[in-house]
Amino acid sequence: MGNERWTRRQFVGRAGKTAGGVVLGLSLADFLAACGTSSPGTAGTGKLEIFSWWTGPGEKDGLAEMFKIYKNKYPNVTITNSAVAGGAGSTAKAVLATRMQGGRPPDSFQVHAGQELIASWVKANKMEAITSIWNSEGWDSKIPKDLKDIVSSNGDVWSVPVNVHRGNALWYNKKVLDSKGVSPPDTPEQLTSALSSLKAKGIANPLALASKGGNWQVQMLLENNILAAGGADFYKNVMSGKASFTDAKVVQALTWMKQWLPYANTDNSSIDWDEADNRLIAGTAVFHIMGDWAKGDFTSKNWVPNTDFGVVPSPGTKGKYMIVCDTFGLPKGAPDRDNAVGWLKVCGSQEGQAAFNPKKGSIPARTDVSPSGFDVIAQCDNADELRLNVSIPPTPADKMSRMGVLGGDNAGFPNGRRPADDVVDIELRALAGGTPFTPAYNVSPNNALGDGIDKNDTPFFSTFPFLASPHPGNEVGGPRVNSNPGSTNLNPNNLP
Repeated sequence: MGNERWTRRQFVGRAGKTAGGVVLGLSLADFLAACGTSSPGTAGTGKLEIFSWWTGPGEKDGLAEMFKIYKNKYPNVTITNSAVAGGAGSTAKAVLATRMQGGRPPDSFQVHAGQELIASWVKANKMEAITSIWNSEGWDSKIPKDLKDIVSSNGDVWSVPVNVHRGNALWYNKKVLDSKGVSPPDTPEQLTSALSSLKAKGIANPLALASKGGNWQVQMLLENNILAAGGADFYKNVMSGKASFTDAKVVQALTWMKQWLPYANTDNSSIDWDEADNRLIAGTAVFHIMGDWAKGDFTSKNWVPNTDFGVVPSPGTKGKYMIVCDTFGLPKGAPDRDNAVGWLKVCGSQEGQAAFNPKKGSIPARTDVSPSGFDVIAQCDNADELRLNVSIPPTPADKMSRMGVLGGDNAGFPNGRRPADDVVDIELRALAGGTPFTPAYNVSPNNALGDGIDKNDTPFFSTFPFLASPHPGNEVGGPRVNSNPGSTNLNPNNLP
């Protein structure tokens, strides 16, 4: 064995950086870790005011879970929930602006990662850097660097990410879709065809659409279509001003919207996104293009994933991930600063994110949260949700390596987590130093370690749950395939 032994965290960090892609948000099923628990604290008195726009089902429930954890730590602090209703915070942001400009900030407030915070309140010198909190909590080893980068500016960190949402998702009423004999669409053209077919089969407005509260829902639909028409690089160029909104690809995105709108409800300006969800639940609509916060809404209304509803990427965006990240920051002049610091620590904690995200419908910003408590969509969604580093393109099926990054397949484990990735062999060799990134120890037997099982003995299914049922625990022997008989076999008796 090599003398250099790595922890799993060290392996993830080194392999990701060396292989050309920072490891960003591994699958929730990758590195299982028991959620930490907290004991009541004696410090902390007075008040804590938290400002957000989380008033809808799912989101308000997730916020309440973090409040419970905070109260357990600081039972003598009175929490004021100053949530303001309004989709995507259109109303809340106006209220917040009045308070911040008037010198009456809340103790902490919800804000999207990126320029929504950096180009506004940070630039206006209204925020206190949280770099020292970030460092003291050790979040560099828990929160991916790419997420840290988008909440940082001028060498300081300004807010803590609590989740990662996907903005480009198409939700559908599974029972209605199945009953009408229509398949979930992969492309914009297929969605147009599906809408036409559903209308011909008696559903007057098969596309649920909301535009109340600032029309942000329609704007998001356009952004998803631009991503579908031009790809990730073109989308970024359009949004940064390097490509024109008169480009033919943007025209195509708008053309798709023009084709879909006749199939949408005409009262869209009077309903918000969660009310559009209700149209799916009632069966008066079948499709809704919305971020995955819709999942938290559906499950809070007792809809069961993959039974009552399903989800696919927004048409034309398979393999791409439109990230929406919620964060909390620390305003200058916060009335209860010490209590606000305690709140930020809860937001960034393993316990806080494990409690918050299943209710919110998102996945954690931290990479060490256990999958227990998450629904099947969060645990088993397609590979592009599990592999958040979208700078690494998916590997074609015929080019995949079961050894992932160690086999030269940068989209594989640990940069991603696919059913065929041989995680056990990869980790054994990494722990022994038998990798291309540690040439001094990349020798036999270090680089030949394995469990003797190099592929499944049962083919994958084409539908959820994709994997066959495991063999019974009392089964000894049985069919197992070792496609590499020359490997150092740590399972010599071929036990299951």
